[in-house]
Amino acid sequence: MPDVSVLEVLLHGVPIGTITRFADDRTLFAFNKDYIEDAQRPTLGLGFKDAHGQLITEQRPTHVKLLPYFSNLLPEGHMRTYLAQRADIHPAREFFLLWMLGKDLPGAISIRPADGHAWPPAEDRGDGADEDDHDGRRRENALRFSLTGVQLKFSAVSEATGGLTIPAKGVGGSWIVKLPSRGFESVAENEFSMMTLAGKIGMNVPPIRLIDPASIRNLPEGLGTLKGQALAIERFDRLEGDAVHIEDFAQVFGAYPDDKYGKASYRNLATVIGAEASHADVEEFISRLVFNALIGNADMHLKNWSLIYPDRRRAALAPAYDFVSTIAYIPDANAALKFSRTRRFDELTLEELSRLADKALLPQKLVLDAAAKTVALFHENWAKEKKNLPMPDAVVKAIEEHSRTIPLARS
Repeated sequence: MPDVSVLEVLLHGVPIGTITRFADDRTLFAFNKDYIEDAQRPTLGLGFKDAHGQLITEQRPTHVKLLPYFSNLLPEGHMRTYLAQRADIHPAREFFLLWMLGKDLPGAISIRPADGHAWPPAEDRGDGADEDDHDGRRRENALRFSLTGVQLKFSAVSEATGGLTIPAKGVGGSWIVKLPSRGFESVAENEFSMMTLAGKIGMNVPPIRLIDPASIRNLPEGLGTLKGQALAIERFDRLEGDAVHIEDFAQVFGAYPDDKYGKASYRNLATVIGAEASHADVEEFISRLVFNALIGNADMHLKNWSLIYPDRRRAALAPAYDFVSTIAYIPDANAALKFSRTRRFDELTLEELSRLADKALLPQKLVLDAAAKTVALFHENWAKEKKNLPMPDAVVKAIEEHSRTIPLARS
């Protein structure tokens, strides 16, 4: 086993830095000199800037895990286990997971080994398996892409006929296909309904559609029985074949995925959006925040909010994703993060939003007007659409009972 392994980090196809792994499983990220000296360099992430907007060039080493920024490029939970098993790599070995999955990552980042070897040495996988016995099988079965999150999902290519195909090794798709949940019924229909409703209210929602999993070509083996519909979402980080850079707010705040519920508040997100993006983005953020409170989405954590870099340098709020009425499955009185002082849905008042605006240095009128508009449009569109959207009656009932408990909804 070599004492040192190096991965190159590319942004928009250009090398900007390296991740070096040492024999004791420490890793160190460093920017390339050319990137540091480029006054017009594309933005990798806000977390790499100091309070004055200057690039932070010194990064701390990490052990086993990568820096939070790169750790957040990897899948979590069942999705991580599934991809790691196919590649015959231990799920905790993040350096080697990134090596394996780095051809197709969220945003405009890609990873390649500096020495040109496509596969890490067998002894580095973490399971002690013999390379001669397993290399052929793992190379044949491995999928070389990463989509963040826990749910089983794949990147897919849209066919001329309107169907979807999972490309070879999962690399290169412009749609995300979320497979039916094993634990909860009709999650795809729930999310499709909530995203459709959000779009009718005026939020920035990417194209979505429900599809029969049996119609998806080239789905990998070993997924088990799939019951229900799948949800297809057009990737907003892929534009006519080109990668558009994004980062989620766990990356912005330097939080590992395990800390996505506790590292920051919605007020902190609002502060960043107010400082880095436009007033229109602030209004959109407030609209999404209020909407997800009204539908009872208790899972809008840091990784379910992202920034996008259309011009490669300046941040904007990325399109919406992962809008699900979770209270229809798991009753919960609390949002995923604090609004400002509280995370209780039944304490989301005009006063709470006023405090959020003040602390985030946002115009109070802009915030309160966006909230009031969203509430009014929610009531109007919910009344018209609730019987037309493909969600179970239990979801409709849960949302109606829940929304009546929110003071903001009665304002």
